[in-house]
Amino acid sequence: MNVSETIKTRTSLRIYDDRMISDSDLDQILEAAFLAPTAGNQQLYSIIVIKSQETKDKLSKSCDNQPFIAKAPVLLLFVADQQKWFDYYKSKGCEAFASREEGLSWEEPNESDLMLSIEDTMIAAQNAVLMAESLGIGSCYIGDILENYEYHKELFQLPKHAVPISLLCLGYYREGHKRVYRKRFDKKYVAFEETYRRLSDEELDDMFAEKASGFVKGPAITADNFAQAFYKRKTGAAFSKEMARSVRAMLRSYAGTQEDEA
Repeated sequence: MNVSETIKTRTSLRIYDDRMISDSDLDQILEAAFLAPTAGNQQLYSIIVIKSQETKDKLSKSCDNQPFIAKAPVLLLFVADQQKWFDYYKSKGCEAFASREEGLSWEEPNESDLMLSIEDTMIAAQNAVLMAESLGIGSCYIGDILENYEYHKELFQLPKHAVPISLLCLGYYREGHKRVYRKRFDKKYVAFEETYRRLSDEELDDMFAEKASGFVKGPAITADNFAQAFYKRKTGAAFSKEMARSVRAMLRSYAGTQEDEA
């Protein structure tokens, strides 16, 4: 399967064949991740390979109660990781060096370091997804790993500056699997030339027209339109509230604004 075909035919997979992913296929998937573009060739991420059924069962509950997570043969946890570099800096005397070097001071990883490592992490994850697809292995991103930060931190023994960013389910396609493709927004509403362009109300209506066409006002529905209904579902949902709380806790810990182990 060439790159163009891989990108155009890939869809999220939530039903998996029972076969375990072969070591050779998994090695190719990981190698593809390692070869992804990376800031300063730092590879600011770690990948935790999860095959334990006990751990998969736990994640299927902690990631917004999604049973299919437990049925994936392999899970990959992508961790934005500045910890290794800063541990290396410390081991090589960078703290003392910074104190005696004019114009330099010792600084722990900050929010900009986190953002850069997240970029590295997700680029690596997408490389893994495309390699998996080319091998006949489907995948599904689980953004809900951002929930329950404290629980996941303990579960995977994550230090302060290594944070879970995305969980990826992997499994072979079942024979006869029918792919369902979901339409994306028109290019004119997503790709702009030179500068950002704010869309008019009319353009927004056109952009969301297909999604809005599925909205049906019923007796028990308080929303007047698709936008209100979707806003309520995404913003008012318990998982959304927990994700917001969890990310705030992660940021406080990362920046050292709350007491936390090193």
